[in-house]
Amino acid sequence: MIRDNEKLMAEIGRIAEVAGYLWTRGWAERNGGNISVNITDLMSEEEKELPAICEPYPLLAAMTGLCGHIFYVTGTGKRMRYVAQDPLGNGSIIRIAPDGASFEIIAEQEIPPTSELPSHLMMHNYLRSSGRDNKVVLHTHPTDLIGLTHCKPFLNSETITRLLWSMIPECRIIVPKGIGIVPYEIPGTLALALATIRQLEKHDVVFWEKHGILAVGEDLVECFDTIDTLSKSAQIFFSARMAGYEPEGM
Repeated sequence: MIRDNEKLMAEIGRIAEVAGYLWTRGWAERNGGNISVNITDLMSEEEKELPAICEPYPLLAAMTGLCGHIFYVTGTGKRMRYVAQDPLGNGSIIRIAPDGASFEIIAEQEIPPTSELPSHLMMHNYLRSSGRDNKVVLHTHPTDLIGLTHCKPFLNSETITRLLWSMIPECRIIVPKGIGIVPYEIPGTLALALATIRQLEKHDVVFWEKHGILAVGEDLVECFDTIDTLSKSAQIFFSARMAGYEPEGM
């Protein structure tokens, strides 16, 4: 039934498109990175009531802002290069329970969602509860941006924001809220999720020290473009430094 929904399948196609970009950019080594998209508005009332294909999975905390919502989420251990080829075969469609305390899979196959799902849902829950219509959480591993987070002077939101804004004029327009910084936390932990949520109070893009970057927004392609623009700024900075001089900046 889901495959007959043209609007939904178009969004699934966009997920495949972006997964391919992440792989070809070299930002998704092995099973690195994950994507979650709120697809509730794309589903018919009948599709929203599809039977679960497994027992409910409990959540660490009730997601009261997401009760009944439906998400596409990349699968645990799945490679972005394979998500690009077959997004439904390498991802999961999940429905949050009416009380927000668990989720169930309603896709054709029981593919467990990414291990980062609790973090993603906490971010979606926070954003929706704050009145922000952000349907997408995108996490990936851009080499150049992670490289910057290995340099202590750049582990400051104002410093890294001004640096990347200054490399190309579009950057400040595309990333107007600047960049949040989360000091290193073990991936997949509650501490990482909570620290990220604090940064999302002011920003739409967050750097995870020595790990990667996360962007939220209303559109997956726009989230990718935001990260891509920041990556271009970082490349310009490194190119100037490798040429032997400090870039002047805007």
